[in-house]
Amino acid sequence: MGSLGRLSIFLWALLMVLLPPLERGVIPALIALAVLGALYPSALRRLTKPRWLFILASLFLVNLFFGAPEEEKDLLVMGLPLSSVAVFNGLQMVLRAIVILVDADGLSTSVDITEVAGLLERSGLHGLGFSIGVATNLLPDLRQSATNAWHSLRMRGGLRAQWWRGLQLMALTVLTNALRHTEEIVLAAEVRAFRPELSRRTSLRKGSWDLWVIGICVISLILVLVLI
Repeated sequence: MGSLGRLSIFLWALLMVLLPPLERGVIPALIALAVLGALYPSALRRLTKPRWLFILASLFLVNLFFGAPEEEKDLLVMGLPLSSVAVFNGLQMVLRAIVILVDADGLSTSVDITEVAGLLERSGLHGLGFSIGVATNLLPDLRQSATNAWHSLRMRGGLRAQWWRGLQLMALTVLTNALRHTEEIVLAAEVRAFRPELSRRTSLRKGSWDLWVIGICVISLILVLVLI
């Protein structure tokens, strides 16, 4: 399967969780998650890391406690009044978030970003491919900058007293480093006489299964929208 087929699966999974209404979106989301889990098992395993579990749990708890008015709370769990509708909607939102995260992670690890940038350039979005490339290349540096700032702040005792001020300074440091690195990339592009209309339009890798994958995605999406 080539990049065209994997892009089709990416769009198919997004539509499977975004198009159906919330009350009928469980089955399409589970189908999409099963397909993505079979294609990208490593992306699914990465969601078991503590930071992702914390984000998903926070999403569920916010919807649980603030997703329904007081008069709709028909459950009592450990002395806390809860709404069965809020519980269902919270699980739905978490399921959709998992599908979207696995979908994006799987695409980023299986398709070269230059191919996506080239597709955008051929679609008439001049310069957007270059911007996506800059943003993608900036992510590892941004992650390393945030890690270094965190360790420096922790070793110097910045979280002991006025920890909120310390976190603000950390965010400012990471943002400043990101802007500085982005400026260096832009200056390097200007030195090389880069212009958006002359950017490289890399073609997508094609595979023998791509047309079959596109057809299956379209048919399954139509069946899901009609039957569910």
